[in-house]
Amino acid sequence: MAASLQQLNLRLVGSPFYLKSASKHSSRPASIRCAAATLTKRYSITVLPGDGIGPETISVAKDVLKLIGSLEGIEFGFQEMPMGGSALDLTGVPLPDETLSAAKQSDAVLLGAIGGYKWDNNPKHLKPETGLLQLREGLKVFANLRPATVLPQLVDSSTLKKEVAEGVDLMVVRELTGGIYFGKPRGIGTNENGEEIGFNTEVYASYEIDRIARVGFETAWKRNKKLCSVDKANVLEASMFWRNRVTAIASEYPDVELSHMYVDNAAMQLVRNPKQFDTILTNNIFGDILSDEASMITGSIGMLPSASLGASGPGLFEPIHGSAPDIAGQDKANPLATILSVAMLLKYGLGEENAAKRIENAVLDTLDKGFRTGDIYSAGNHIQKLVGCKEMGEEVLKSVEGQVPATV
Repeated sequence: MAASLQQLNLRLVGSPFYLKSASKHSSRPASIRCAAATLTKRYSITVLPGDGIGPETISVAKDVLKLIGSLEGIEFGFQEMPMGGSALDLTGVPLPDETLSAAKQSDAVLLGAIGGYKWDNNPKHLKPETGLLQLREGLKVFANLRPATVLPQLVDSSTLKKEVAEGVDLMVVRELTGGIYFGKPRGIGTNENGEEIGFNTEVYASYEIDRIARVGFETAWKRNKKLCSVDKANVLEASMFWRNRVTAIASEYPDVELSHMYVDNAAMQLVRNPKQFDTILTNNIFGDILSDEASMITGSIGMLPSASLGASGPGLFEPIHGSAPDIAGQDKANPLATILSVAMLLKYGLGEENAAKRIENAVLDTLDKGFRTGDIYSAGNHIQKLVGCKEMGEEVLKSVEGQVPATV
């Protein structure tokens, strides 16, 4: 399967080439291994529309993927499968075996959104979110890449001052399958005093830290060669171990400037001076929180995609926003995060750099023309036009087909 981070041959930002993770990096370009050219490329995509606004944004994103395929000589086969709350209603479990099996056998997995008020009071094993954790674990995707870029067209949508938000372009590399979300022992029990307690365990093995650290360094090496590892090493033993391992891996990447920051300070600095960051490396729970914080610097969580990759097998691509049940079915959702997730699918999952760039350019062109969904619309701005999910998708399709030049 295409979306992989080979243990010592990581496939990362800027595919379709493989960046060798040797013991020493230089300023020379990475070695390139060209894939065999074919007249028609065929990929199988497992589509998980999910809940809430997920089916709406997925429908738009699929149209974009179909069009880009027809223009780039790529044939996509789609298989839609239930997951999350919709799967609970249909099968009684959040991740049916058939869904996981289909995902594993595909070239990439595209997810909409999961969850909703309807299932909030379910026991843990019957919550939609449990299905997502099971999917990540089943696909063995351990590296989550979440870009947060303030587009010039949306700088005024940020809640931060323009001079603070303008020019922000960072990547959060989050470890995805370890830490407190998966650590054992865990549960609800009783302590020695007979009091009811809840407990979780933050635990990382050296191999888990080493492999995500290498992804972080590789990502930073292909950006601006600055990596900030975020932990809580002044308090947590697991973070002390994390810092030691990341520092040890740094010797393999002498060209990358490594810094460390406590998570509480990092949360403050993301608001105070986000431009100081280029690539952030962190664990599962800290990455979950910081990547959402970083997303709001850009103006809307509805704009940002993500990629989750493993050592082999298909990658998982999804917008970072939730299911937004309050606006589901009302044609109010912003589909751009899901469309940009398709671009990440093409770039990181399939190595189709040109197709991905075409989608990214089309999104910028659509924003240049003033089209805005409600989450990024500025009332009183006469240049902007408020549109719904479907119309935003139609405008992106026009820009894709028109091959409008733009710079990402």
